[in-house]
Amino acid sequence: MFSGSIPALVTPFTAGEVDLAAFRDLVDWQIAEGSSGLVPCGTTGEVPTLSDEEHAAVVGATVEVANGRVPVIAGCGSYSTASSLRRMKVAKELGADAALVVVPYYNKPSQAGIAAHFRALAEGCDLPIVVYNVPARTVADISVETLAEVATLPSVVGIKDATGNLARVTAQRLTCGEDFCQLSGNDDMALGFNAMGGVGCISVTANVAPRLCADLQAATLEGRWDEARTLADRLYLLSDAMFADASPGPAKYALGKVRPGFPQELRLPLLPASEAARAKVDAGLKAAGL
Repeated sequence: MFSGSIPALVTPFTAGEVDLAAFRDLVDWQIAEGSSGLVPCGTTGEVPTLSDEEHAAVVGATVEVANGRVPVIAGCGSYSTASSLRRMKVAKELGADAALVVVPYYNKPSQAGIAAHFRALAEGCDLPIVVYNVPARTVADISVETLAEVATLPSVVGIKDATGNLARVTAQRLTCGEDFCQLSGNDDMALGFNAMGGVGCISVTANVAPRLCADLQAATLEGRWDEARTLADRLYLLSDAMFADASPGPAKYALGKVRPGFPQELRLPLLPASEAARAKVDAGLKAAGL
């Protein structure tokens, strides 16, 4: 259902407010550069700092600019099942193609609780769901067995896997089926992830280097592995630099380099990229030829 390079879009802010004009320009540029899908309101989009009204405005703007050219997977996750469901219903009304729903964080639900969370969402709204597993951030980790249970729900169509464990790709394919869509959540592992059976990456780096990320994904999906490895090497330092400070500080700094004038603001508790992080980004941009 989804494949290729799918940027987890940053949310630009100007004078403390969401800058929808800058955001629309970013979306249009991403599509023109070959991105095959879009994720607004994910972690990279600073979604915990967005009000419900801002969340709806950002998702709506993405759908409007995309205009059916690429699918829109709206970030709708929360540690509250009721809150996630509300955002899913809004995303569906706005025309999103799917919801990205993170494993509930902070309150550390059991595996049974995680399964119940996704079951309630699937029963409450028929918008397709991509599970987002990132235990380094959430503490909770949806097990392969629980994912296989959740994958039997008709609307649960895939996973963004940011576990950093490539063996999970094989295990999940064997338990969830060949048609279950597996997307990497780690840019630096995108090459290996697809070699193991993945079909794409929900990417931070693609904010900054959409064409290179799209070319990398196309090369893996078409079996041009030597070319893919060359592209992965070219992107490696840049992808590493995206997390030299709390994301998306480095990504916004890098966007200001490749798209002069792009808003650099972040919302507290996040701060702009440090001097050391900016130096890493500069080196990564140079290595990528940007």
